[in-house]
Amino acid sequence: MSESIRAICMPKWGLSMKEGTVAGWLMDEGDEISSGDEVMDVDTEKISSAVEVSESGILRRQIASEGDTLSVGDLLGVLADEDTSDADIDTFVAEFQANYVPPADDEEDGSTATETVDVDGRTIRYLLRGEDGVPIILVHGFGGDLNNWLFNHEALAANRAVYALDLPGHGASSKDVGEGGVAALAAVVNGFMAALNISKAHLVGHSLGGAVSLSVALNNADKVASLTLIGSAGLGTEIDGDYLQGFIGAERRKDLKPHVEKLFSDPALVTRQLINDLLAFKRIDGVQAALETIMAAFAPGGNQALVMRDRIGDIAVPVMAIWGSGDRIVPASHGEGLPGNVRTKIIAGQGHMVQMEAASDVNQLIDELIG
Repeated sequence: MSESIRAICMPKWGLSMKEGTVAGWLMDEGDEISSGDEVMDVDTEKISSAVEVSESGILRRQIASEGDTLSVGDLLGVLADEDTSDADIDTFVAEFQANYVPPADDEEDGSTATETVDVDGRTIRYLLRGEDGVPIILVHGFGGDLNNWLFNHEALAANRAVYALDLPGHGASSKDVGEGGVAALAAVVNGFMAALNISKAHLVGHSLGGAVSLSVALNNADKVASLTLIGSAGLGTEIDGDYLQGFIGAERRKDLKPHVEKLFSDPALVTRQLINDLLAFKRIDGVQAALETIMAAFAPGGNQALVMRDRIGDIAVPVMAIWGSGDRIVPASHGEGLPGNVRTKIIAGQGHMVQMEAASDVNQLIDELIG
C-alpha cells in the first residue's frame, strides 16, 4: 500500500531551521504533480520559499492548512496514484502521524552537520550532502556563507556529492583573508579541493564566488568539470560599490536593511532574523577587517579590479552564466555578449540572489549543464 503513497513533508532549509509556517497551497487536491513542481509556500524565520516535490503523483490530500506552523519533517500532504483508495490514504496518514517525532531543539543530524578542514593554516567550514560522482562545489559571494545555498544544496545532491564552503572571512571559517583578492580566495578553493582529495569538481559560484570559481577554472583547468556563474563578478568593472561599502559600514538594523534589500527582487524576503544574523556575523572578531581587506582588493573605489571576460572563451568545459534581470549589485548586462561557449540564462524579474528566489529554475539549469 505505502509504495503507491508518497508523503510531502516540511523541508529543512539551512542548518538552523526547525519549523515553517504554511503561507498557502499552490496546488489543489486532485491536481497532477510532477517531480520538481512547487506545491506550497512556506515562511521561516529566515526566508520564505516554495516547497518543491521530488516525486510525481496526484495530490490526494492536503494535510497542512494555511497558517499552520509545523516542524521539519512533519506531514504537509499526500501524493498517491488515482486507484489508491481513500481508506489506504487515511491509514497512511494515521500511521505517519502516530510515528512522527519532531526534531529535538539541540539535534544536529548527520545530514546537516558541518565539518572543517585545514587549508594552508586556515580553518575552512563546509557542509557535504550527497555522495558519489564528480562533486559540485558551491562558492558564495561577498558577505555570504554556505547558507546562501540552502535552496540548492539538497536538490543538487540527489545524484552526486555537493560541497558548500565558507570562504575565508565568512561564516565559521578563519577570518584571515590574506591580501583578499580573487586570486587569494581562488587559492583557498584549490587548497580545499586538495585537502579533501577532490581531483575534479563542477564549480558553481555566486557573485564574488563566481569570480573566484572563474579564476580557478582559468588557472587550474584540469580541476574543473564545468563552471556555473550566478550573478557573477569578474565579467565587467561595474558593481554596486555603495552596497559593498554600506554592508561593511552598517552597525544597526535600520542602516543594514536597505542594503540587504537590494539583493532580492522581493524585499519582503529580508526578515528581521536575517538582518539580526548578518549583524551578529559582522560583530565577530576579525570580520570587519576581513571584509574591508576583500573590498580593497576586489573592488577598490567601487569598481571591480579584475575582469576576466576576455579569457572565458578559452575554457574547454561547459560554462553557464545565470542572472536575474533585475540584479542591482552586478548588472545582468555582464551576462550578455559572452563567447559562444557560454550558455547564458537571464531569469526575468529576479534579483542578485536568484539562486534563492528562483531556486527551482537555477537547480534545473545546473543539472542540465552537468548532465
